Amino acid sequence: MDIIDTIKEQITNNDILIYMKGSPNAPQCGFSARTVQCLMQCGERFAYVDILSNPEIRSELPKYANWPTFPQVWIKGELVGGCDIVCEMFDEGELQTMIKDAGASAAE
Repeated sequence: MDIIDTIKEQITNNDILIYMKGSPNAPQCGFSARTVQCLMQCGERFAYVDILSNPEIRSELPKYANWPTFPQVWIKGELVGGCDIVCEMFDEGELQTMIKDAGASAAE
């Protein structure tokens, strides 16, 4: 399986997914830390991929997603955005709704 297939599989198999530097409990950059805090405050389980320990994903995902930076948050197979967008959506209450809907459909 090539790396693009792996990325597609991760996005398809996880309703809420963040590609980040580090892990949710030990983020390795401020942007990843802020983004994962927003996700955690929404109260649903989510998956993560540490791009620091996956250099192929780190190099190929920006091309696949047409999004140059990390973190990247994907919900139900769609790229939501990075730190600024996710934090803004959280502040406006939009993220909570998206996360809750994704979490509810995952539980069905």
